[in-house]
Amino acid sequence: MGILDNFRLDGKVAVVTGAGKGIGRGIAIALAECGADVALAARRKADLEEVAKQIEQRGRRAAVIPTDVLDFPAIDRLADEAEKRLGALSIWVNNAGGNLDRQVHALAETTEANWDTLIDLNLKTLWWGTKAAARKFGTRGGRVINIASVAGLGPSPGFGPYGAARAGVMQMTRTLAVELAPRGIRVNAIAPGVVVTEMLLETMHVDAATAQKMGAQIPAGRTGVPEDIAAAAVFLAAPASEWTTGQTIVVSGGQ
Repeated sequence: MGILDNFRLDGKVAVVTGAGKGIGRGIAIALAECGADVALAARRKADLEEVAKQIEQRGRRAAVIPTDVLDFPAIDRLADEAEKRLGALSIWVNNAGGNLDRQVHALAETTEANWDTLIDLNLKTLWWGTKAAARKFGTRGGRVINIASVAGLGPSPGFGPYGAARAGVMQMTRTLAVELAPRGIRVNAIAPGVVVTEMLLETMHVDAATAQKMGAQIPAGRTGVPEDIAAAAVFLAAPASEWTTGQTIVVSGGQ
């Protein structure tokens, strides 16, 4: 078997949350290009249907399963429906997250309601998703990929609850990796840097051209694109990462 064969996902079934836009969309399409069938979850069905078309054009199956991950039991239903429609699950990508109100808030002035929502969305949903995945994987093994953020690696002015949640994701990833290793389940995370997505533009209140200028401050000389994160996700989903677990891969252009 050649090294490139270790990046194939033929016969695998993946679930990707937040798959309708941005990083989630990029990951879902990349997994399909490497051979996986993909269950697509997000709140907006129309977005998922567009991604499903891209996957089907690549010769893979897609299941559109509209899901609000903040309805925690809906994550369990997502797992059940994905398995019913595509077969035994192999890969679970906890990607859904972000900043729902698209505003910045000083941490000491953040309301309890805003804190709770951001922690639930950016930490608790990933814990719930991993539990659902582990239940489906059983003792067959599988891959869980948690999307974190460089905001969890240092101070995050204006995004305190988000940064705290993402730091929690990285710690949770390490613990889950140890606990689930005996069952052949590998748990890793990716911490993206500045990736220009619809959510970033709306939160920063800038247009795409202005956002691209942020790249001048990044050592690699540009901002990220979803495909940058998708490449790391393929590695973590594939046999190539069999001996990698409990890790957070920072994909940030050196930021």
